[in-house]
Amino acid sequence: MTELFDSYRGTYRDVVQSSIDFSGLPHSFFMRAKADLLRELIARRLGSEKPAMLDVGCGVGSFHPLLRGMVGRLSGIDVSSASIAQARADNGDIDYRAFDGRSFPFDDEGFDLVTAICVLHHVAPAEWAHFMSEMRRVVRPGGLICVIEHNPFNPLTRLAVARCEFDRDAVLLGAGKTRNLMVAGGLREIGARYFLLLPWEAKLARRVEGALGNLPLGAQYAAFGTV
Repeated sequence: MTELFDSYRGTYRDVVQSSIDFSGLPHSFFMRAKADLLRELIARRLGSEKPAMLDVGCGVGSFHPLLRGMVGRLSGIDVSSASIAQARADNGDIDYRAFDGRSFPFDDEGFDLVTAICVLHHVAPAEWAHFMSEMRRVVRPGGLICVIEHNPFNPLTRLAVARCEFDRDAVLLGAGKTRNLMVAGGLREIGARYFLLLPWEAKLARRVEGALGNLPLGAQYAAFGTV
């Protein structure tokens, strides 16, 4: 896996964009939707104005400029040292570290929020429970874990995954499976929300999408739980 993503260090954004070109939407649209969801989740579940956040599987850090002003201390880790080098070059104010894919390089209870955004489907299913336990370990009591994943019940999502060069070995998992991993990991107040149903950023579209967030219709979902 490390070698795979090392090889896409300079072309990651282009590869992702080519996999979703059929939608007529730029990759930035999908990233902004994730940032908006995280903003709402932080306000609703943390009560912390600018939480310390760890982004697990951060890749080249292309998502992180959208988080400025939303979070306080921001760290990112990835198994691809080449991707981490690119992330450092692009975002000099963020703490990036490579890791071995097993143990997160941080002490216990160091973050208010830990995310894994479209990462878990690249982790071997046999390692999912351990991955979740590491996420839980580095979150303070009362903090939040958020996993954003592809919705395997959405046919356009499956098309995008099939078209993506580095998703060929992906094992998609539904929101129910992710919630079960959180239950087994000892999280509480577990919830899920589907999003990226409508291809517009207008306020009306966002309200409609929010009203339908409990239905498994969106291209992606966020599952979240409190430590």
